[in-house]
Amino acid sequence: MPNTFIEPYLFFGGRCEEALDFYRTALGAQVDILLRHKDSPEPPPSGMLPPGFENKIMHTTFRIGATTLMASDGCQEGMSFSGFSLSLSVPTEAEADHAFAALADGGQVQMPLTKTFWSPCFGMLTDRFGVSWMITVTTNPS
Repeated sequence: MPNTFIEPYLFFGGRCEEALDFYRTALGAQVDILLRHKDSPEPPPSGMLPPGFENKIMHTTFRIGATTLMASDGCQEGMSFSGFSLSLSVPTEAEADHAFAALADGGQVQMPLTKTFWSPCFGMLTDRFGVSWMITVTTNPS
């Protein structure tokens, strides 16, 4: 399957815009595409969206570093992220410290940043939206 790749698609249940703003600040995310439900050329089927979701994000594509992620508010309130983690690889401990602290703000740390046998600095957390992250320094200092 040449030229095949996987891009995570996250559903934030009504908090997508808040999440985008958070990832812009925390990780320097850059939004490439942002479409709202109200901008769709075709209206959603009756009853598909809760009241007030017209202004919510139907689809967005954003980048963190070289990785593209997609997201949406979905078609219902509430969200649940389980069974996966986003792994953020950075070249320095300073970048790991910065990203970890920013993502942990309002979230929950599962494993503080520490030296491991595979990385000079690794940690795990769940951010304020319930997204699980693993932060890894990919290079050993010389």
